[in-house]
Amino acid sequence: MSDGFPIDVDTLGNLKPLNQVVFSLGSNQGDSVEILQEAVDRLGDTPDLILVDISPVYLTAPVGNTNQEDFFNLVVIADSTLEPITLLERAQAIENALGRQRDPHNPGGPRTLDIDIIVVGRRVSQTEDLVLPHPRAHERAFVLVPWLDIERRAELPQGRVDDLVATMDTSGVRKLPDVRIVKG
Repeated sequence: MSDGFPIDVDTLGNLKPLNQVVFSLGSNQGDSVEILQEAVDRLGDTPDLILVDISPVYLTAPVGNTNQEDFFNLVVIADSTLEPITLLERAQAIENALGRQRDPHNPGGPRTLDIDIIVVGRRVSQTEDLVLPHPRAHERAFVLVPWLDIERRAELPQGRVDDLVATMDTSGVRKLPDVRIVKG
């Protein structure tokens, strides 16, 4: 006989791990602040996804294709039991619902909404649809600076986010103190 509490193994079969999910959101077309708020609201309405924190909004210079307007960017931290591919499908559905048009000839071009999944716990994915952790997050100040605002101990495989930020040019990343996106 066990000294502890009896465990009904049948109830353990459907338990799913709770993972921290980091999303990076950006917009440079339309009313970007309204679009970002709507995207955060829709993420918050996602079953099995709990919004934990939302970074301040930043105005950031575009990366790659620089012949476009600056982006409004933020980072959302959530807890979820959803599989990474389900999170990707939800992010893409939100992008599409808010007017995202994908141009295969200009993938880094202007867009109403871009939602990238940066990490899902310590999960690793190398599929055609999803690479986790995000393969370029460690190079992107528009992801790391907002993330660092809400998670001082954030880490990627390449190192601590605060150490990564210390080595990069953040001059194109400007916090907008008068703009707020809130949990719905």
